[in-house]
Amino acid sequence: MVARQIIHIDMDAFFAAIEQRDNPQLRGKPVIVGGDPDGRGVVSSASYEARQYGVKSAMPCGQARRRCPPAVFLRVNMDKYKQVSAQVMQILGEYTPLVEQVSVDEAFLDVTGSRQLFGTAEQIATEIRWRIKQQVELNASVGVAPNKFVAKMASEKAKPDGLVVIEAEEVEDFLGDLPVTQLWGVGGSTARRLHKLGIDTVGQLRQYPQEMLVEHFGKQGRHLYRLARGQDDSPVQPEGERKSVSHETTFAQDTADPEVLRATLLELSEQVGRRLRAHNLLGRTITLKLRFADFTTITRSETRAEPMAADEQIYTTAASLLEKIKLGRRKVRLIGVGVGNFGQSGQLSLWDTSDGKRPPVDQSIDELRERFGPDSIKRARLIDE
Repeated sequence: MVARQIIHIDMDAFFAAIEQRDNPQLRGKPVIVGGDPDGRGVVSSASYEARQYGVKSAMPCGQARRRCPPAVFLRVNMDKYKQVSAQVMQILGEYTPLVEQVSVDEAFLDVTGSRQLFGTAEQIATEIRWRIKQQVELNASVGVAPNKFVAKMASEKAKPDGLVVIEAEEVEDFLGDLPVTQLWGVGGSTARRLHKLGIDTVGQLRQYPQEMLVEHFGKQGRHLYRLARGQDDSPVQPEGERKSVSHETTFAQDTADPEVLRATLLELSEQVGRRLRAHNLLGRTITLKLRFADFTTITRSETRAEPMAADEQIYTTAASLLEKIKLGRRKVRLIGVGVGNFGQSGQLSLWDTSDGKRPPVDQSIDELRERFGPDSIKRARLIDE
């Protein structure tokens, strides 16, 4: 079997870099794209000049301004960023149809079958970086590896504006010194338990037999065992092949608090609804996903008669599924919601929102978030007091 060759592309400080590209007066200055520094907004993107002050994505803008007084704050211009993203994705698609866009500034490519046309994976990655720099005037960090997980770790190592290639025989050495917190699925709770066992790096984790890890972490132990050895079989999935749209989050601390679970579910439902509407998709099946502290994972689904993409309908159905699960003393580590079973619907009335498809309020909220950023408008129950 031919060994896979996966490329991970991650644009550097994407939003801030676009603003610096388009306004020469901002070049070399700390630029922060996000919400109002006098309000509740958060940092969406920070230039590398701002990062030198300790500014990070998702940091409250007020805190970012205190850390970086000379920063220039700009509002999110998502329409512009999406146009630039489309330019980047078009370049990637010229090398392989197997492009999985993870976000507006990040994608995986499977170039296993492209090498006869374009050369080695490293040559393809080098050419892609050059074309993005020449045609889009932005920098990209790129990782090349035998699978998605290692390619992602390689692109992190390549930042900023670099290329790191990891061959199959180099994987374990490359991962050895990485902190265990960089492993997929390792949140705060798991990290603390690993630290108590004296495990701080991937190399240290690799010294533990699978049986012992399963004993301490349940099913998650097998997951940790595989990732510590750089094993990841997940395929690169182009958007057109996806059968569902979903979002999930891992809690910093495992929780059984119903209010926390419902509030998180509401936020995830809004994210799923927004993506459905952005791609003109309507789905019939809503799926709730829960992963518990012992890494046991369950899913529950409900299929509706009519396809929909409304936030409230997604949330109401997912919340109903959650209510039917008896948690008992079990704490939840991860929660997710997805919509699939895509289909077409009849013509939507301008005023009728009872079917949950595309109510005008959701469209208006989408437009506000596109113009002013994802945190520009929130439901009251999602605002921290």
